[in-house]
Amino acid sequence: MKNPAPYNSPATLKVVPARYPWRLAGAAFALFIITGVAQSVATNPRWEWHVFAQWFFDPAILSGLGKTLLLTLLGTLFGSLLGTGLALARLSKSWLLSGLAWSYIWLFRSLPLLLVLIILYNFSYLYDSLSLGVPFTSITFFSHATTDLLDQFSVAVLGLSLVQAAYTAEIIRGGIAGVEQGQHEAAAALGLPPYRRTFRIILPQALRAILPTGFNEVISLAKGTAIVYVLSMPELFYTVQVLYNRTQQVIPLLMVASVWYLVITTVLSVLQHYVERYFARGIVRQVRPARFALFRRSAQA
Repeated sequence: MKNPAPYNSPATLKVVPARYPWRLAGAAFALFIITGVAQSVATNPRWEWHVFAQWFFDPAILSGLGKTLLLTLLGTLFGSLLGTGLALARLSKSWLLSGLAWSYIWLFRSLPLLLVLIILYNFSYLYDSLSLGVPFTSITFFSHATTDLLDQFSVAVLGLSLVQAAYTAEIIRGGIAGVEQGQHEAAAALGLPPYRRTFRIILPQALRAILPTGFNEVISLAKGTAIVYVLSMPELFYTVQVLYNRTQQVIPLLMVASVWYLVITTVLSVLQHYVERYFARGIVRQVRPARFALFRRSAQA
């Protein structure tokens, strides 16, 4: 008679995979919804996909897309530069700098972007010319007519940059405040001047916290450029409006704008992923496949 196998031998152990019925039910429901939406969009003739394909690469649409991308780029650049200066002023020990930066952030976070654009567009009504000189004297270094300086494009870039800087300043300030106090003390102990401590040690560490929220603001700015239609500036959304008012093909042209905005957002999201991974290379360690295989064999043994 053969001896029975030990209780913990491979012959007596049976591995039963875990079952997740609710997960399967949720996946089936999601697949059902996706299939229904795809069928509706693909088979409903009122979407007029042939009109969508006709206008998607039209020169007028591409010109408006270029204006949208340019506004996003310039708004991000100037907003980041001004926002960095405001964040450093907010953290300054000078009550005057900190108070001025706080007032700027409070003002432009309180005003809607639409209101800012309309006020700037009518700025020449308040001031005929812009001049630089010594206050309360007749000494003037520079003077220029306001109507020649603030055209549609300048107003759009200026308005987007001013509002974006207020939000960017708070994002950067939060990232700097998240750096451990020991890093500030260690940088000071090395004898580095304040500007080198900030730009060489503190800001690179704060970028890991700044980047996710900062990229969200850039994506919001790319979509927020549609608001400059009030200036009759031919960016993407305004161009689509002009076209569907002329052709009465409202839904296909709105879908053209929607898909282009989706493309812009997707590209920015992919860029965000790689930029975040670059700045997190000293924190996140990836397990190499060979080492992982060796660890798995050891665990099985």
